[in-house]
Amino acid sequence: INISVFLPSNACIGRYILNMQITSCGHTYQRCLGDFYVLFNPWCADDPVYMDNQAHREEYVLNEHGILYEGVHKHITSRPWHFGQFEDGILDICLKILDMGASYHHGSDRDHCWRNDPVHVSMVVNHMISSHTTNSIMKIPENNDYLKGTKPFSWNGSVPILQQWYNGRCRPVRYGYCGSLASVMCTVMRCLGIPSRVVTSFCFPCSIENPLGVNEIFDCTGKNLCGKDKIWRYHCWNESWMARRDLNQCCGDWQCLDPTPLETGRGSACSGPTWVRSIREGELDLDYDGHHMFSRVNSNYVGWLSQNNAQKIKFSCDTWPCGKYLITKSVGSEQFEDITGSYKYELGSVKNKEAYFRAYRRIHPGYCNASNCHIERELSSLKNPFLSDSGINMRLKMANCPMYGEDIQLHWLLENLRNENKTLKFNLCAQIITYSGCPMDQFWKESVNVTLGPREVKKIPLCISYSQYGPYLCDHNIMKVVAVSDPECGEVLMVSRDIVINRPPVIVKLLSQPRLKVPCTAEISFCNPLQEDMKNCVMTLEGCGLFKEPMTIDLGTLASNQQARTIVEFTPYRLGSHRLLANFGCHKF
Repeated sequence: INISVFLPSNACIGRYILNMQITSCGHTYQRCLGDFYVLFNPWCADDPVYMDNQAHREEYVLNEHGILYEGVHKHITSRPWHFGQFEDGILDICLKILDMGASYHHGSDRDHCWRNDPVHVSMVVNHMISSHTTNSIMKIPENNDYLKGTKPFSWNGSVPILQQWYNGRCRPVRYGYCGSLASVMCTVMRCLGIPSRVVTSFCFPCSIENPLGVNEIFDCTGKNLCGKDKIWRYHCWNESWMARRDLNQCCGDWQCLDPTPLETGRGSACSGPTWVRSIREGELDLDYDGHHMFSRVNSNYVGWLSQNNAQKIKFSCDTWPCGKYLITKSVGSEQFEDITGSYKYELGSVKNKEAYFRAYRRIHPGYCNASNCHIERELSSLKNPFLSDSGINMRLKMANCPMYGEDIQLHWLLENLRNENKTLKFNLCAQIITYSGCPMDQFWKESVNVTLGPREVKKIPLCISYSQYGPYLCDHNIMKVVAVSDPECGEVLMVSRDIVINRPPVIVKLLSQPRLKVPCTAEISFCNPLQEDMKNCVMTLEGCGLFKEPMTIDLGTLASNQQARTIVEFTPYRLGSHRLLANFGCHKF
């Protein structure tokens, strides 16, 4: 007997059991024919997650390999990530996540009707990734302390994280960061049939008091002081494709979901789903957490100098707007795609201002009847003056692209815009900054007197040696270099530059072509570029379709300029694209 099951497009997703009842000779008994899974279907035009572009379906549903973008807006780095939504057991884990998070919106799971709505499903998954419940999938380390867990940046893919959560009785995995949280969510959503992708935003503000303003405070040496507000150098979240029936959408569009709990004026919370187009238009009343997402790509930067008497003054600077650059992996390519225009109109355009004024009135009810000119004057009074207003232009330009162990070379460019001499005293410093904007150790300071003739342009070389920054860098490969003028010279001028220190590369070389169930070997090599020993060296390997469990190889201590080579043997266990991911760690990073 052949049995075909035709499901309506509004069927609830999940695991179903198919039973057959047989009556024969007055006796009735049941026989289990097996089970089957129902998922959202982006190939079905009647499904709320329908996506009509085949290339997009292959990228956002079927592709198991992704790329995470990190670094700073002037130096974007990337690393591969294995989503693994089709690995054995992952679908059952994803359904377990829905079971554990079912009470988030509905009190109990006795009524499963919400499981046919991708909006509610996405909210449950979003909440389960890293909420403060005891069963969340992953935790973020507090105060950058992760000694009791795995280093957040050492993960290569979602599969080991989900397996560890499931096998550990659904206790949170320690530890992750915004990139791993967004990637795990992307895995779960793709596994359930919802097209999804990971987005990275640079210069991401996290403000406690003023949603549309973020404050950064420095002392007279240029040291970044730890305040309530933070500017994340980058932040990752998830976008999922669906038609929002609750917003009367008839066609699918991208919805923003941020699983990372971020501090707000009312505590920490994850955000979404928020219609991306509503963020661009400033229509904050339409959606969940619209004001949070709008402020995170449209906040105004305000820089302050804290003086000895605790008085704060604004300095002159040329700032990079918050949320200026948003990117994601391109369809069918290893390159990134700029999607900033999906979140905001071009800065300074009429539509950009209209959307901002619309959102401002909703975020600040006291301005609901204010004119655009009134709001414009209010915003202008909060902003820092430009450097050109003081008659000086300055910028810090990289002279090299430093790798771990190399000295940092910069050019400090100054231009006098006036027809008179200028003499200024500057304090320069360098400080480690975490990706989430937390200032760490200040390890370099200098004072320089600069004299500029009328209309003179001067280039001053700066060098920060590895011996100066190496002991402080650790896992945080981002530092901030600042030059600030002495307040006693008059108005305060400041220029800064975020610098990314590149990690040494791990070379992966396949020695034979992978074939199904045929033994294969690969060579993994790494060279210590430092003029000192690297201790506690560990190589973590994940083979997508090559081997099921991640491998950890203890390399011990590597001497200066020593190259470590490791031969790995494995037998590919399934067809499809294969990828071998390697991550190196030591006492330095």
